[in-house]
Amino acid sequence: MSDGTSDGVPGRLPDAVNHSVLNQRYGGAAPASIAPANNVIDLLQRHRSVRSFTDEGIADDTVTLIVSAAQSAATSSNMQAWSVIEVRDPEHKAAISVLAGDQAFIRRAPVFLIFVADWSRHRGVAEHRGETAEGVEYIESTLVGFIDAALAAQNATIAAESLGLGAVYVGAVRNRPEELADLLELPPSAFPVMGIALGHPDPADRAGIKPRLPQDVVRHRETYRPAPDAAIVAYDDAVRTYYAGQGMSHGWIGTILGRIRSAATLRGREKLRSALERRGLPSK
Repeated sequence: MSDGTSDGVPGRLPDAVNHSVLNQRYGGAAPASIAPANNVIDLLQRHRSVRSFTDEGIADDTVTLIVSAAQSAATSSNMQAWSVIEVRDPEHKAAISVLAGDQAFIRRAPVFLIFVADWSRHRGVAEHRGETAEGVEYIESTLVGFIDAALAAQNATIAAESLGLGAVYVGAVRNRPEELADLLELPPSAFPVMGIALGHPDPADRAGIKPRLPQDVVRHRETYRPAPDAAIVAYDDAVRTYYAGQGMSHGWIGTILGRIRSAATLRGREKLRSALERRGLPSK
């Protein structure tokens, strides 16, 4: 990592470092013109999913620091409609892993954080004061809880990576959310949104900076326009090249088709609407 200076400008990285990272992020198709990066942007661009961890633990103070960063994220109207469950106990992690795709890295990670859309706290505030909480029963509140939790989780991940830790998001906590809610003893109106496995990256881990879609596909000027199929095919080739370096052979197109072609490919998450309603977060 650079000391954050270039050409006498504090916080700016050398152009060669910046473009090297960008070429990895865009699969060799980085924007031709882009402003020099600083340490914060460099950290964001270097994000990678880490699923292989060493045996080294994570201090409680470190998690406290990470949660403070999570709490510094934006939150709708200061509602702070989220909570986080910190799991360290090996048996508890193992049980969670079974409900979340039976993924071994959850058991391996020294800390597993589960971010929760949480309106139970707000219902309690209203109940204590003899007020109603009808607004919680609408999809807007459900969305706010999910968005607040996602923003907090992103801050937590960035903070962890800035401390040299590795992280990976786990959407599979929504595969069997009601069973997981029971395991975590979540109250009504609280729902698991995503998990984050945290740990010290295994030096032998081959995961790198995964290519993203070109900006011409995701960046629309003034109005939306469909992505050219040629750009999608070119990106699929970049993803295939990335995975080939890890001994795998799939691309992006096959991955998304495998995910969206039927309800069965959602791995239980096609039942989220009814699960949300039973957990006290209906979608009126």
